Amino acid sequence: MSLAGLARGASLNLLARVATVALGLGLMVYVARLGPEVQGAFALFMAVESVLLTLGSGFGLALARRISHHQEAPGPGLRRWLAVSVAFGAVASLVLLALAATVQRPPYDRLGLMALAAPLLLLVPTATGLWLGQGRMAPLNLPQVVAPALVLGALLLLPGQGADVLGPVLVAWVAAKALVGVGTAAAALRSAPSGPEHPWDGLKRDARFVVEIGITNVVSLLNYRVTLFLVERHDGLAAAGVYSVAVQVAELLWLLSSALTISAYHRIGQRDTDAAARTALQAARLNVALAAVAAPLLWGAAALALPRVLGEAYAGSLMPLAALLPGIAAYAAASSLSAFFTNHLGRPHLSGLIATLSLTLNTLGCLLAVPRWGALGAAASTSVAYVGAIGVALWLFRRAARPGAGEAPLAQPRQ
Repeated sequence: MSLAGLARGASLNLLARVATVALGLGLMVYVARLGPEVQGAFALFMAVESVLLTLGSGFGLALARRISHHQEAPGPGLRRWLAVSVAFGAVASLVLLALAATVQRPPYDRLGLMALAAPLLLLVPTATGLWLGQGRMAPLNLPQVVAPALVLGALLLLPGQGADVLGPVLVAWVAAKALVGVGTAAAALRSAPSGPEHPWDGLKRDARFVVEIGITNVVSLLNYRVTLFLVERHDGLAAAGVYSVAVQVAELLWLLSSALTISAYHRIGQRDTDAAARTALQAARLNVALAAVAAPLLWGAAALALPRVLGEAYAGSLMPLAALLPGIAAYAAASSLSAFFTNHLGRPHLSGLIATLSLTLNTLGCLLAVPRWGALGAAASTSVAYVGAIGVALWLFRRAARPGAGEAPLAQPRQ
C-alpha cells in the first residue's frame, strides 16, 4: 500500500476526527469554564466510562477481524455480539451502582447516572466493528461526531446554571451516548449482509481474543489515565482538572495517527504478513513524523489560547503539557503496531505487554514524582514511560515481521 493510498484512505477519517475533536474541545471549554473542580470531576467520570467501554471493546474488534481477516458475512456475528454487549452492560450497571453507593465523593457518587445507560453504552464500539472490518470510514466515524454534538447542543440550550453545575453536564453526556448507541446498532443491523447462522460458534471461537483485547485496552487506558487519578488523589479535584486539560490537549497529537491507523486497519488485517507489516510500518513512521512536527506548534497555540479561553487557572497546564508532548509524539507509533499485533497476528496480548510495561513504568514514576512535583512530575513520568514502551514495541514488531517469521509461533495468525 503506497503512502498516497494510505493518505487518501485516511482523509475522510481525518475530517471526521477533526470534527469530533473540535466538538470535544468545545465541550472542554464549556466544562472548564465552570471551574477546575467541575472539569476534574467530569474528566474522572469520563475515565470511569472509558474503563467500561474498553472492557467490552473486543466485541467489535472480533467482528472486524472476522470480516477483514477471515472474510466472513457479518450479519449473524453482529447480532450475537450486540446481544452480548447489552448483557455485559447490564452486569456493569450493577457494579456502577455499588460504586456510587460506596464512594461518597464527586464524581463517583454520580455513577448511578452511568448505570442507567450502561446496557446501551457498548452498542457503538460493537456495532462499528462492522464498518471497521469493511474499511468504511463514513459510518464508522459518524457516531463519534454525533455524540459530542448532541451533548454540546443540549448544554448550550439549557437555562442558566443552578446550584448543581455538574449534574446537567453528566445527564447530557449519558443521555447522548445512550441515544447514539441505539441509533448506531439499528443502522449496523440494517446494513449488515446476511450469512449462514452458526449459533454462538463465533463467540466461543473468539472468546480468548475478546478477553485479551479487553484486558489489553483497559491496561492501555490506565496507562493514559492513571496519572489523572494519582494527581486527584494527591492534590485534589482542582489540580486534576487543570492537569486533565494538559492531557486532553497533548492527545490531540494522536488525531492524525488514529485517523491513519483506522483507515489502514482492514489492510493490516490481510493474510499476507509482508504486506501487512509494510502497511503498519509506513503508518507508524508517518504517525511519529507528523506528531513530532505538530508538537511545538500545538504547545505554542495552547500557550496563547488556554489562559485566555479557559481562564488564568489553566495557565498551570502549560508546563505539564510541554513535558507530555515528547512522549505523546513517540507513542503515536503504538496504534499501527498494535493493529498489526491484533488484527493481523490475532495476538492482542503483545499489545497488552507493551501497555503493561508502560503502565508499570508510569505508575512507579508517578508514585515518586507526583508528591514532589505534582502534575509536572506526572507528565514527565508519562513521557519517559511512553518512550521506553514504544522502543520495546518496535523490537517485538521487527521480530514478528522479519522475513521468514511467518513460520515462527510469534507470527502465526490465530484462527
